[in-house]
Amino acid sequence: MQNNLLVSLKEHENKLLTIWSQILQDSGSGDGAVEEEESKEFASLFLSAFANSDNSKEFEKVEDLIIGISSSRGKRGFSPRENAQYLISFKEAASRVLSDIIKDSVQLYDANLKLNTVLDNMMIMTFEAFMKGREDVISRQVDEISEISTPVISVWDGIVALPIIGTLDSSRTQVVMESLLQQIVDTGSSIAILDISGVPAVDSLVAQHLIKTVSATRLMGAECIISGIRPEIAQTVVHLGIDLSGIITKASLASALQTAFEMLQLSVVKRRKIVE
Repeated sequence: MQNNLLVSLKEHENKLLTIWSQILQDSGSGDGAVEEEESKEFASLFLSAFANSDNSKEFEKVEDLIIGISSSRGKRGFSPRENAQYLISFKEAASRVLSDIIKDSVQLYDANLKLNTVLDNMMIMTFEAFMKGREDVISRQVDEISEISTPVISVWDGIVALPIIGTLDSSRTQVVMESLLQQIVDTGSSIAILDISGVPAVDSLVAQHLIKTVSATRLMGAECIISGIRPEIAQTVVHLGIDLSGIITKASLASALQTAFEMLQLSVVKRRKIVE
């Protein structure tokens, strides 16, 4: 008898979709046309699988679909509450439809129990998929920020500068190295300036990353100057016993640029105003 009742739920699919859509709108968890198409596809596939519960492959398709929807919602900026509300509201809509078509309280209880069991298991999968989608977004944003915060600038013929903003870790150091070395090759520069004015603090690990970058630059045949050595950074370097004696260091980018000019035997002369 219960299976026939589940088939009846499929027959009321349009009504269920209408109620579901209204609940989503009322909760503020809707997403317009995109969600409408997703909801239609999910409801159709879910109700077909629910009406033919003996076919496990049907439920596998539903699971794959809801995982994809949850991952997509995570990437589109939905909150965890809004993502959970997606299936909770479907459960509420389906329960309302069941209440209209099933008059016997025992049968209604059994039908709701089976419905809730299936949807609760899917809720766990949607949460995992949602978090994976958000992690993908965060990972991509971290990569984009790393690229933006490590621009290599050609400041003069033969001189490139890399202002570093934020903390240096192993993965970021790799990005810094690749960007700097590639720019040295592209421009044929012989001097590279690493400006650490935007680095909040320098510890032994950050210093090691800087030394590695300098070593890699020298292997490319270019000299490296580290600028932006603030008093507190100098004190920390001395306190930690970090040896930077083999590296040219300057307090400011302007001072580093002046040193680079001297190394290239260049001079910048202020033009005298001609008085007529």
